[in-house]
Amino acid sequence: MFDFEKLDVYKKAKTFNSRIRDLLKTTKLDTSTNDQLRRAAFSIVLNLAEGSGRFTKPDRRNFYIISRSSIFECIAILDVLKDESLIEEKEFSEFYNQADELSRMLFTMIKNLQQ
Repeated sequence: MFDFEKLDVYKKAKTFNSRIRDLLKTTKLDTSTNDQLRRAAFSIVLNLAEGSGRFTKPDRRNFYIISRSSIFECIAILDVLKDESLIEEKEFSEFYNQADELSRMLFTMIKNLQQ
């Protein structure tokens, strides 16, 4: 087992990514929005994995920052989709709460890697 697979934040990021993919299967979005949201959610998971394989604290920290930024990107896209009535308020809130938890977990990891 790789180290990143043991991280709770990684497991939660995978769940978030899976939920985004389910949303994309059932919601009619334009191609660019669909692609951007899919890539942003996937980026959370991938940057966590890649960062965990880095040897220096600053290098790991950088990948965790990118991962956290991708969470913000997902929420911005979902917020616009909510405003355009493409997703319900309840669904947005569920994604928001998941993203908030991920963001807080990553913030702690980032903070702990400061020199």
